[in-house]
Amino acid sequence: MEPEGPSRALVMSDVAARAGVSHQTVSRVINGHPNVAPQTRERVERAIRELGYRPNTAARALVTGSTRTIGFVTVNINQYGPAQTLVGLERAARAAGYSLSVTVLDEATADAMRDAVDRFVAQSVDAVLALATYDDAVEALHLVHTPLPLVTVQSGGALEEPAVGVDQVAGARLATRHLLDLGHRTVHHVTGPADSQEARDRVEGWRAELAAAGAHVPVCLHGDWTPSSGYAAGRRLAERRRAGEEITAVFLANDQMALGLLAALHEEGLEVPRDISVVGFDDLPEAPYLTPPLTTVRQDFAELGHRAVELVLARLAGRDLHLQPVPTVLLTRASSGPVPVGRMPAGV
Repeated sequence: MEPEGPSRALVMSDVAARAGVSHQTVSRVINGHPNVAPQTRERVERAIRELGYRPNTAARALVTGSTRTIGFVTVNINQYGPAQTLVGLERAARAAGYSLSVTVLDEATADAMRDAVDRFVAQSVDAVLALATYDDAVEALHLVHTPLPLVTVQSGGALEEPAVGVDQVAGARLATRHLLDLGHRTVHHVTGPADSQEARDRVEGWRAELAAAGAHVPVCLHGDWTPSSGYAAGRRLAERRRAGEEITAVFLANDQMALGLLAALHEEGLEVPRDISVVGFDDLPEAPYLTPPLTTVRQDFAELGHRAVELVLARLAGRDLHLQPVPTVLLTRASSGPVPVGRMPAGV
C-alpha cells in the first residue's frame, strides 16, 4: 500500500490520529513499553505500516536518553566463526529493537581499540560488544576504559568484563570422545593459531578427553584456520603413517582445515574413514556436501548472539547476569567410523 497522508514529514501525532489513540500511547508502542493493551498495540502498529511512518531516532534519543544502538568492534571477520558471530549478534539485536554499529579494525592495538570505543561514545551508542578471540584483542581491551557497558564475545573467559561464549572445551571433548568410542586408540589434532583463545580451548578439550580415557596424547600439528594449513597437515600425517606411525583418527580445530586435510589424504591414496577418520569443528554450510560428508561440532551462533544481547540489556538495566557458555552439538556424518578389523593396529 502506498503511504497516505500529507506531503509534509509524518510525525507521531499523524499515527495517533490514524490509530485513534493518544500521542503518548504511540510513543509507548514505539519505545517498546509493556503497558499497552495488545489490541491497542496492534492498531498503532497497523497505522505505522499504513502511513509508512519512520520514528525520528535523534528526537527519540533526546527523550529517552537511548539511541537503541549497540556498537560492535572486531578485528577479523574473514573466517566462518567470526562472520557468523556477527550475523547472530545483528539478528539478536534487531529482534530486541536495537541496531548494530560495526567497526572492523585492521589491527587490535590498544590505540585502535580505544579509537573505536571513542567513536562509539561519540555516536551515543548504548553499549559495546567486542569480539575478543585473539590475544592482542584481549590485551587491547584490558587497556581501554569506557563509560559504556562493555561485553566481550568468545573471549574464553579471558577478561574480567562480562562475557559470553561457546563452550569450546566441551565441543572438543565431544569430537575426541566420539572418535575414541569408535575404537580409535588415540586421536591426532590439528590446532588453530597459537594466539587464538578458541584454538587453545579446543586443544585443552582434546587433551582432557584423551587423558580421561588413558589414551596417548600425540604431538599437535599446527594450523591457521585455512584449508591450505589443513592440506599441509594432511600431507605430514600421511608421511608419518607411511613411516609406520599409528594414525587412524584426526580432529581438526575447524572445518576449513578439515577440507584441506581431506584433499591431501585423497591425493595420498588414503580413504576416509576407511583409513583415517576425520572430525572438524564449526559445521560449515558445505560440511554435509564434502566427500565424504564431514562429521563436525556445531556452534550455535544464533544462541550466542541472543545471550550477548541479553547480557547487554541486563547491564543497561543495572542487573547482574551470569550466563553459562553456549553448548555445542556433535553432528555425526560419514567422515568418521570405526577402525576396520582388518586394519586394527597390532595389540588391539
